[in-house]
Amino acid sequence: MNKSELIDALAARYEGNRKQAAHALESVLDTITREVAKGEKVAITGFGSFEKAVRNARWVRNPQTGERIKSKKKSVPKFSAGKELKDVISGAKKLPKLTAATMPKPPGVRAVAGAVTGTAAKKAAPAKTTASKSTSSGTAAKKTT
Repeated sequence: MNKSELIDALAARYEGNRKQAAHALESVLDTITREVAKGEKVAITGFGSFEKAVRNARWVRNPQTGERIKSKKKSVPKFSAGKELKDVISGAKKLPKLTAATMPKPPGVRAVAGAVTGTAAKKAAPAKTTASKSTSSGTAAKKTT
C-alpha cells in the first residue's frame, strides 16, 4: 500500500472526503517527522514508537572494489513496533471486523473549519503580507540597479 492508497482507505472513514483524509495523514506524518528530527521520541500506544538513533562512525567496505572506507557518524530514524501491533501481525490477536457501526466518526466539518480559522488564518495572513513586501522590495532594488 502506498500513500495514495492509504489516503483512499482513510477517506472511507471520513465519509468519502479525500481532502480531509489527506490533510489528516499529512498532519500526522509532519508532526512525527518534526518531533523525531528534534530528537524526541514519539510513542503511539499499541502501535509503536519512532525515535532518532545515532549510528557511530565505522569502517565499511565498498562491495564493487573491496576498498575499506570510513563512514561518518549520522542520525537515522528508528521504529519499534508495539505489543498490540506485534500480536496482530503474529496472529495471536484478531482485529474486529470493520463495519459502519464500529467505524469511528470523523470530526464535523464545522469543528475542523472553526479550528482552522481560529488560529491558522491569523498566523497565515501576516506571513503573506510579509512575503509580498519582500518580493516587491526585491524587484524595486533590481530596477534601481
